[in-house]
Amino acid sequence: MTVKTSLFHGPFAMQFHATTILTVRQNGQVAMGGDGQVTLGSAVMKADASKIRRLVDGSVLCGFAGASADAFALLERFEAKLKDYPQNMPRAATELAKEWRMDRALRRLEALMTVADSKSTLLVSGTGDVIQPTDGIVGIGSGGNYAIAAARALTQNTSLSAAEIVQRSLTIAGEIDIYTNTNIVVEELECSK
Repeated sequence: MTVKTSLFHGPFAMQFHATTILTVRQNGQVAMGGDGQVTLGSAVMKADASKIRRLVDGSVLCGFAGASADAFALLERFEAKLKDYPQNMPRAATELAKEWRMDRALRRLEALMTVADSKSTLLVSGTGDVIQPTDGIVGIGSGGNYAIAAARALTQNTSLSAAEIVQRSLTIAGEIDIYTNTNIVVEELECSK
């Protein structure tokens, strides 16, 4: 999925293209990774951005794709929801999605989030979606579908760890999607059994 945000109006409008974030839950581990590329129009503005954050003393991972300012606004609101609903990340995500959809200012934010803790992996969108994937794999951003395809193939045909699957899948996505690079950061959590 490509998220585009117009920075200027008229014939010289610049478009922001999203990144790639991938979350994989496998064999008692969850890993989330993202590339480092920030693109504005046809130019790479930054190659080493960090788009994965650890929240709640490191027990929740959050990755975002889309307009940077919008993503940080959502990240701050999600952190507040986690404080309101400690030990209940799915509820915090649901409350954020409801607020995101209903608040007039928030509805204009152009970003997606994937969040994970030791028990759940979720995709959170501004349309009110809070989706928990059946296979534990979530990909967002312009290279998200490439990363998902690679991760599904690797989980079904290898014994790699969740972090290794994320790293290899994002590398594949970075070789295909021009808005994704191979400067990858991966974070891991141990899962509840």
